[in-house]
Amino acid sequence: MVLAGRLRVYLIALWIVGSGSNIVNAAGPVAETSTATIVENVSYQNITALPWREADHRFNYGPQSLQFGGLWLPESASADNPAPLVIFVHGGCWLSAYDIRHSYPLSTALADSGFAVWSIEYRRSGDPGGGWPGSLEDVIAGISHIRQLQDFSVDLERVVLTGHSAGGHLALLAAQHNDLPSLDAVVGLAAITDISEYALGDNGCQKAAAGFMGGSSLQAPAAYEQAQISVDKLPSTVSLLHGEQDSIVPLTQSDGFEHHRLPRAGHFDWLHPQTPAYRLLINRLEHYLPEHTP
Repeated sequence: MVLAGRLRVYLIALWIVGSGSNIVNAAGPVAETSTATIVENVSYQNITALPWREADHRFNYGPQSLQFGGLWLPESASADNPAPLVIFVHGGCWLSAYDIRHSYPLSTALADSGFAVWSIEYRRSGDPGGGWPGSLEDVIAGISHIRQLQDFSVDLERVVLTGHSAGGHLALLAAQHNDLPSLDAVVGLAAITDISEYALGDNGCQKAAAGFMGGSSLQAPAAYEQAQISVDKLPSTVSLLHGEQDSIVPLTQSDGFEHHRLPRAGHFDWLHPQTPAYRLLINRLEHYLPEHTP
């Protein structure tokens, strides 16, 4: 499966996690994609500078403006050759400042690698109805919406749910619900699993946890208990991928789960198609979503 094509560059202006700095919004022309350079421990700016293309389809899974998802399809997908589906939940510290657009390069790359991608937008802290538990409710509804994709070249019998950072937290929480469509696996990318511990930290994303939860663990103990990931409640096939150079989500967040820690990989490497982390993600997806045999 080849990563190729002419794609549009979009630079997203967002506050960079923990730094408090800002970038100017900009949009660039169509650019050639290159996979020659292998990079590690990439920055958020590296991610937002990547080329991407618009989703092939966009659907609302609820009545609110942020309750939608984008469907990317690989060129190889057809009625006779439906593509396996990757459901993706973007991160961004649960904050409204970080929307789905920074994950467009990943969705583009995964589609170019042969996967259909259903990437979910949801209400976040700062959005009406966002925060706890609205964000999780949106993600669950967004995942359930894949049942409406049966008319597209998508194989709904080969599905992996994945999420990055705070999106990994929401994806794992959603996977604990029994009424979701059938999943072959759940893959967390630098996922937050213990929000009570995470909220005690002092980086920008850790400080955002209390705002998402509506208070500290002392102020809202029942909510924090509901927002914890329990390995006993998860499907049997769960894998957490974590970079050893991650400065935003501590490695301890993957303790107690089946995990793979990648040396020299940082927090955002999972979103960049020119990193060893992305290669590992593709390897895991191909393992969980093998091609059909005659």
